[in-house]
Amino acid sequence: MSTGELVMIGVALGLVYLAVEKNYEPMILLPIGFGTVLANIPFSSAIGPDGFLTRLYEAGIITELFPLLVFIGIGTMIDFTPLIQQPVVLIFGAIAQLGIFATVVAATALGFNLREAASIGIIGAADGPTAIFVATRFASHLLAPISVAAYSYIASVPVIQPLIIRLLTTKNERLIRMQHRARPVPRNIKILFPILVTLVTGTIAPISVALVGSLMFGNLMRESGVVDRLVRSSSNELVDVVTMLLGLAIGSTMTAERFLTPSTLAILGMGLLAFALDTACGVLFAKLANLFLRHKINPMIGACGISAFPMSARVVQKMAQAEDPENFILMQAVSVNVGGQIASLVAGAIILTLVQ
Repeated sequence: MSTGELVMIGVALGLVYLAVEKNYEPMILLPIGFGTVLANIPFSSAIGPDGFLTRLYEAGIITELFPLLVFIGIGTMIDFTPLIQQPVVLIFGAIAQLGIFATVVAATALGFNLREAASIGIIGAADGPTAIFVATRFASHLLAPISVAAYSYIASVPVIQPLIIRLLTTKNERLIRMQHRARPVPRNIKILFPILVTLVTGTIAPISVALVGSLMFGNLMRESGVVDRLVRSSSNELVDVVTMLLGLAIGSTMTAERFLTPSTLAILGMGLLAFALDTACGVLFAKLANLFLRHKINPMIGACGISAFPMSARVVQKMAQAEDPENFILMQAVSVNVGGQIASLVAGAIILTLVQ
């Protein structure tokens, strides 16, 4: 066993520790960690032309099948009602994606080519399947560090986001109360929403149809109310099984020669930059909007523009109640968070369209 293989097994055990002891995205980090162990045992039969991990990678990652199946399952879990009730909050989701494009520029300045830089920048969306989808298409040799960075930072939302929010807001701003004007949404609107989003986004960026369409198909099944068995299977068994296989397949790529390179540290750093900039852009835009609004916005909800749904919304609500136990901004935070889910897909579609 080489020194590099020993180091990678150490990295793998670190991922297993984070999954088991810290409960950091265990559904994906545990399979990635163990897949990495299997890939770094000398002469391992798990990888190579006849290795089952290599076959999983070729069948599910190279074909982009696994991320798209995960998106179908995610779509069945998302309720777009808060976004439909307050569609204006979609702009916060859009603004929060600016960090992605700033990171693309920074990565290019560090020597990555445009396709590699685009794959690194999308980490900032805090959307693991989108990051994997883009990386597979543009920089498959960087898939391992990009995947690990994406899911590690998603798991670190409760740590990273409060630090940035407190840095950029005052106590008085965090105390702002907001009113949620909940209006009933007709069933036909809920059914039409995923169809219209797919048509509009697909027309603007046809390359995004697979990505956006998978998510919206899952949501259409949810809202139709006529395929409850498919919804239950997609949101449970399908997501669970595919996520496990996805993690194992990613782990197969985490060999010493691929992972132990200077670019890995750069990717981890750029991914953190993208994530931090996305959070900061959302908060700062909310502060800017307050200069012109009569009814002020709690700027913390701007941080929910990333795609870490619903974790980011919960973090913001927890911070709001820490300042004022009677301040409830969860619905506004969820609305922005759902908007961020769509915005991250659109950001991925824009990158795929501009860079292809």
